[in-house]
Amino acid sequence: MKTIYTLVLIVAFSLTVAAQVKNTENTVKLADGQTSAKATIADISWLAGAWSGTGLGGISEEVWSKANNGVMVGTYRLIIDNKPIFYEMMWMMEREGSLVLRLKHFSPELVGWEEKDKTVDFKFVDRVGDRMRFSGLTFEKIGDKKLNIYLALRQKDGTLKEEIFAMTKSN
Repeated sequence: MKTIYTLVLIVAFSLTVAAQVKNTENTVKLADGQTSAKATIADISWLAGAWSGTGLGGISEEVWSKANNGVMVGTYRLIIDNKPIFYEMMWMMEREGSLVLRLKHFSPELVGWEEKDKTVDFKFVDRVGDRMRFSGLTFEKIGDKKLNIYLALRQKDGTLKEEIFAMTKSN
């Protein structure tokens, strides 16, 4: 019986590891054909509030609403040399028993980057300790007032570079 139990644990662990592929030091993505782990908006409701810090060579500001009906709405802006560089409109939502972070980018003049009906989607991969890991993006809660966001950015040569956003909650 103990041998069967050990075998079940090994197989379960192998399936979990196979469900995600390492992108960068702190980001992963879903393996081909794998589905997201189960999650609800309550699992990331701690993200609600106003956050500011550094990232992408400037000041990063991110504000998230409280969860309502399975959705959190957020905004992001990057400021460099006291000028807005771009904005994002974000939706964290429950989908098919898991989470998806969906966003659209906008120029300082509010001209959308993505096509009218397109969004950038980050599917939930899993939760590891205080890290909520999405494909290419990780939110790491550090106490009640600190947050690190790790983002895998594809470079022109096709490689991935990890960008770190070190954020502090102001409310």
